[in-house]
Amino acid sequence: MPDSALDPESRTQQLTGAQLLIRLLERQGVTHIAGIPGGANLPMYDALTSSSIKHVLARHEQGAGFIAQGMARASGAAQVCFASSGPGASNLITAVADAKLDSVPLIAITGQVPQAMIGTDAFQEIDTFGLMLPITKHNWMVRSAQALLEVIPQAFEIALSDRPGPVSIDIPKDVQNELITVDTLPEPGKALPCPVLEEAHVEAMLTRIWQAQRPILMIGGGIIYADASQALIEFAEKLDIPVVQTFMGLGVLPSDHPLSLGMLGMHGARYTNLVLEECDLVVGLGVRFDDRATGRVAEFCPKATIIHVDIDHSEIDKIIPSALAIRADVGEVLHTANFMLEANVRPVWRNRVDQLKQSYPLILDGENELFRPYGAIKTIASLLDDSVNITTDVGQHQMWVAQAYPINRPRQWASSGGLGTMGFGLPAAIGMALAQPERKVICFSGDGSLMMNLQELATAAEQDLDIKVVILNNQHLGLVRQQQTLFYESNLSAVKFHAKVDFAKAAEAMGLKGIDLGIVDSPLDELKNALLQPGPWVINLPICETEMVYPMVAPGGANRDMICGASA
Repeated sequence: MPDSALDPESRTQQLTGAQLLIRLLERQGVTHIAGIPGGANLPMYDALTSSSIKHVLARHEQGAGFIAQGMARASGAAQVCFASSGPGASNLITAVADAKLDSVPLIAITGQVPQAMIGTDAFQEIDTFGLMLPITKHNWMVRSAQALLEVIPQAFEIALSDRPGPVSIDIPKDVQNELITVDTLPEPGKALPCPVLEEAHVEAMLTRIWQAQRPILMIGGGIIYADASQALIEFAEKLDIPVVQTFMGLGVLPSDHPLSLGMLGMHGARYTNLVLEECDLVVGLGVRFDDRATGRVAEFCPKATIIHVDIDHSEIDKIIPSALAIRADVGEVLHTANFMLEANVRPVWRNRVDQLKQSYPLILDGENELFRPYGAIKTIASLLDDSVNITTDVGQHQMWVAQAYPINRPRQWASSGGLGTMGFGLPAAIGMALAQPERKVICFSGDGSLMMNLQELATAAEQDLDIKVVILNNQHLGLVRQQQTLFYESNLSAVKFHAKVDFAKAAEAMGLKGIDLGIVDSPLDELKNALLQPGPWVINLPICETEMVYPMVAPGGANRDMICGASA
């Protein structure tokens, strides 16, 4: 690095494009970058050696993307991941697509071959710009070091503004090496102000709510991204309206709040979906009416009028037509409404909801047995407090956790919702632990999902993070097995793992502590010891392959047509 670039008193500095990039990221407040170096991004890594930013060396670029996601989901701030060109960039794509569907502010920065070689099928050349285009809010191919002065602040601005999401920045190696004289650095990029809210729209919403006899609030991840959980609780309590949560909205209301009806949809409680059958008004707040929540759209809430509040205009009326749509920041809508509200009570509706809860409860079969899914989850929750963060991979264990674990605060929960990416949980747990090292992280996984990014155990060990990976191990792709059992006449195909993996030994081989609860004398004591000790652990907990997630709505079915277990 030139001497002038090291001089804090110097107003004019000569920097390479890579050095300028790192300076701009520092100015954005970036503290960690997850990534993997390669030929096309080596100048970035050379510049990192003189930076205050800590690098987290992932073992796979997908892992790096999910580590950055974990940091972003825990903190709400835009986070950065690095990858090289070619396979480095293509390995990153799944994590970027996942961030797009779950509205996570992610800055994916990739190296590219020099501009003169683009289009020649050079070694590790790939059209990163084209690949990233449909799965990002915006992306750039940076043509000069000068352009970075605009691109980096704009990238953070776009990632954080309106509905958050990922952006992609592809930087050719010659741009990284280009020398540029910089007089001043731009102001950091930040979220733009939201569209101006018209109070008349809020008044119209409240009028419809006051006129309704059986209203329901349907809340999603937008409440969390708007930091509006307390405003939502005040709103629901003042109006005395029951609340259903989407998968992404878990944690907005404490699980034991009297107005909480838990998660709706494919694996929601029977009473939750039946309440929706009877309601006459659904107020969708920060939701996108995903098919896993609505079931068959034409039969979703058949007696209800729909109000939809969302920051993303493209979501309004995309799936379900609304009688009233408000395109605005949901937090501002709630704060404005709360100033206008007077207390209300709905004893008849609340009594009916209570009747349905008593008649059609959520039955957690085996919740008192350690080696049953619900029992394992409930036991782990009983040994911990609400300070812990929770991640999951994707599969049966994900739904069991969503149903049974008491998620009681916003940003406590990180799971792949829209894309449903197996392999998400472990690297996301690493990211949450990096963002909030004072909090223990519990990653619930399955033996199928964990194998997708098993290599990141070494990253967790290297960072010495307080992460506990709990494997609900049935030696199957459990959710696929369940659907084959229910909908394909038990014609089981390609779902059993015949080679048994010793996850405890695999953990020890990568520098973590590991334990298999299925072969110890005092499994409950060993579980407690592993959970409460500091540092990374892998805990294998065997379960039977015939365990099912109930209730379940068949894909494409109506929510009222729930399949229930024998005990439900």
